[in-house]
Amino acid sequence: MNRRFRFCPFCASPVVEEVRFNALRPVCSACGFVQFPDPKVAVIALVLHQCKVLLVQRAVDPAKGKWSLPGGYMDAGEMPREALKRELREEVGMQANIGELIEIFPMVNDEGDRIGIVLAFQSEPSDSPEIPFVADDAQDAGWFSADQIPAELAFESTESLLQNWKASTFQTPD
Repeated sequence: MNRRFRFCPFCASPVVEEVRFNALRPVCSACGFVQFPDPKVAVIALVLHQCKVLLVQRAVDPAKGKWSLPGGYMDAGEMPREALKRELREEVGMQANIGELIEIFPMVNDEGDRIGIVLAFQSEPSDSPEIPFVADDAQDAGWFSADQIPAELAFESTESLLQNWKASTFQTPD
């Protein structure tokens, strides 16, 4: 949900909708300030260890109770890998090596509007694969082999990445 100003944050005058920069945008009726909604940016990790993937069960909406790859929103000023390391520490207490960016997904709200992007990175535990705790917006976590993936997955990004991972896991060399 992109919240729009009703009053200008600089002069407190009413904000009206006007076409600016080829789109309908909130514009201050007095000073001309234009509000540009900031896109949301999230990061997720495909954390792999010994032919298993790390999944977390969500403790909050959206998709409370369903399983997803660990991750979350970036904070202002964070770079993606830094944000993902923070999210893994917060959710499961894990230190991780963040590898290559493997895919970028659209982030869509309940109304079907694109509100941002999800950056997906390949990762691996940097030391122990043990999950010392589960916290933040996760209620459970575990390592799953390709044939043990829970049926209730939270997001299209998780489904797509797991499907690609499972396909590569079941391939046998010639």
